[in-house]
Amino acid sequence: MAAAAPACIDTLRIDGARLWASLMELARIGATPKGGVCRLALSDLDRQGRDLVGRWATEAGMTLSVDRIGNGFMRRPGRNDRLPAVMTGSHIDTQPTGGKFDGNYGVLAGLEVVRTLNDHGLTTEAPIELAWWTNEEGSRFVPVMMGSGVFAGAFTLEHAHAARDLDGHSVKDELQRIGYLGADRPGARAVGCYFETHIEQGPVLEDHGVTIGVVGGVLGIRWYDCTVTGLEAHAGPTPMALRRDALQVATRLMQEVVAIAHRHGPHGRGTVGMVQVFPNSRNVIPGRVKFSIDLRNASDALVGAMDADLRGVAAKLAADTGLPIGIEPVSDYPAQAFHPECIAAVQRAATKLGYSHMPVVSGAGHDAVYLARVAPTGMIFIPCKDGISHNEIEDAQPEHLEAGANVLLHAMLERAGVAG
Repeated sequence: MAAAAPACIDTLRIDGARLWASLMELARIGATPKGGVCRLALSDLDRQGRDLVGRWATEAGMTLSVDRIGNGFMRRPGRNDRLPAVMTGSHIDTQPTGGKFDGNYGVLAGLEVVRTLNDHGLTTEAPIELAWWTNEEGSRFVPVMMGSGVFAGAFTLEHAHAARDLDGHSVKDELQRIGYLGADRPGARAVGCYFETHIEQGPVLEDHGVTIGVVGGVLGIRWYDCTVTGLEAHAGPTPMALRRDALQVATRLMQEVVAIAHRHGPHGRGTVGMVQVFPNSRNVIPGRVKFSIDLRNASDALVGAMDADLRGVAAKLAADTGLPIGIEPVSDYPAQAFHPECIAAVQRAATKLGYSHMPVVSGAGHDAVYLARVAPTGMIFIPCKDGISHNEIEDAQPEHLEAGANVLLHAMLERAGVAG
């Protein structure tokens, strides 16, 4: 561990007004009429956003390097520059109807940490790095969390480069077109630990009136396509007792998806978000219904228990009604616990700074999920208004944004140390 920090470090705070001004300036790139941001990955607007953040970083004395998937790394040297960097970051691409804070806040909070260290003439023992990760949102190219996934070896660079958008443009070609096809090999740089600051994208912190969420991990996710097969028939001549109505059976299972989440609380989640009814005619009894199922929980074991519960309920429902029910797995994202030392660093920082805080889990994926595979990782959440995100009306309070960045500053300083 680095040399002990001077006593004045405890009073160190970021410049909240400067952070807010940076967020608002970045939000002008791709601004939408409703007050949100549309800055899709590897678009011309994404290039402008990268250019702006890169310029700010170099003005703050950082060096910028880019790897072959377009991840950007902005480095502030430490006294012992051979130590692995204490890294923070997030993404600056958005959803088509995105907001000003999702991802962007994590990048600019890290920049504000560096600016604050510069303001006070402080040198850290270990170097500080700030990253932007390519195509986190996955709204133009899949897979989601692409840049961090390649960095962590979750999938290959070749696979990511070959991904195409709906117009047939490949990731590699678009990186080259906007000037961000870098030379560095993804994953080659050493990371001592990683912190990501983010709006919660949910209502828990706001509901509890708490400023800081100390994130213990990210929920595991399993997606399924479920098909219930009945028999379409005329709605008038067919008596109720003789119907093989796929929709009525499907809705019973949909309700069970929600009940399963309640049975596996407190972090169980169960959602049906997409439904297709065949033949989808007003006066025809539905003969087939296909719908999505999304199950989530805090550990792989709990997700597995929900899976078993779902299959048991479906089997009984099929036996009781005589209608076949097929459940086809679509994707499986394992739960990711964060590192105890990073979680503790966030908690200590929040306590020292006097912010209310509580343990939370993330129900959404973040770049931190993949970074946790290669380095000790932690996350900091702040409230967002009404828990709304991926929406142009996404909003966060300046004082909460400032608080999260202050927690990030002190958590990173604890890990990086301050040179004597």
